[in-house]
Amino acid sequence: MMKNLPRGTGLAGALIGLIIAASLISPHFLNPINILNVLRQVALYGILGIGMTFVILTKGIDLSVGSIVALVGVTGAVLMEQGMSIPLMVLICLSIGALVGCVNGFGISHFRIPAFIMTLGCMVMVRGFALMIADGGTVNPGKLADSFFVLGGGYILGVPTPIYVFAIVCIIAAIVLSFTSFGRAIYAVGSNEEAARLSGINVPLVIFSVYIICGVLAALSGLIFLSRLSVGDPNSGLGLELEAITIAVIGGTSLFGGEGTVLGTMGGAMVLAIIANILNLAGVSPFSQQVVKGGIIVLAVLLEAGRKPRS
Repeated sequence: MMKNLPRGTGLAGALIGLIIAASLISPHFLNPINILNVLRQVALYGILGIGMTFVILTKGIDLSVGSIVALVGVTGAVLMEQGMSIPLMVLICLSIGALVGCVNGFGISHFRIPAFIMTLGCMVMVRGFALMIADGGTVNPGKLADSFFVLGGGYILGVPTPIYVFAIVCIIAAIVLSFTSFGRAIYAVGSNEEAARLSGINVPLVIFSVYIICGVLAALSGLIFLSRLSVGDPNSGLGLELEAITIAVIGGTSLFGGEGTVLGTMGGAMVLAIIANILNLAGVSPFSQQVVKGGIIVLAVLLEAGRKPRS
């Protein structure tokens, strides 16, 4: 009976159930201010989830996104402290994300290093660069320019700016995956790499490209975090790679590759943000919240493993 239900029914049902449960647990959940806070969280983590979706679709994984967020935050803060213009600073920070993505993608696609090992090494290395630049402390660039502060802390027509950024990222990602030959190649590589190669698809180039996309989106998230917090912290972004993976998997992206949608990832981001908000409103300690999030990851992986045909 479950197999006959339309795809995404379970995620939609989970969202509806969570909203009802949150409304019953706390009368403050449906408060407009709280709803905007939830949507802001959806945007902040959803951008990372979209980047991770591209990678997981090719049967890969990227553990370095949290470290990229930290490195971009610290680098951006230092550059602003030295008086660099905002457009140039943003360009440099996005280039940092692309560079880390290039390193990951090149090692995985050309040297056939397992994605877990390659991105784990980059995670440690990039975090080390962030600590070196900040000398182990935080970097306070002073009062941020209004043009940059609006990226993470501002509002447009009463709606937090990160929500607009997330919407634009989702639209572009959906178009790429659904209506371009590159998007079809991503699904083909994740479904059957050898068949994709025999079909004339440049498999190494596709794999190389998705890690660059993931790195750039992680850098964009780092800029939003910097704009919102107004300080560069080399210890920021810890655990964000797990958040991104969880969002993608909850949204229906298969860890076995070749299956997943942007719409599903958006739903996964909403599920995780609502769960976190419910726990906060209920007064659950941050330590217990980690247990809950870990359980969600394990459950999502078990459900995915059980759904995938063993053949």
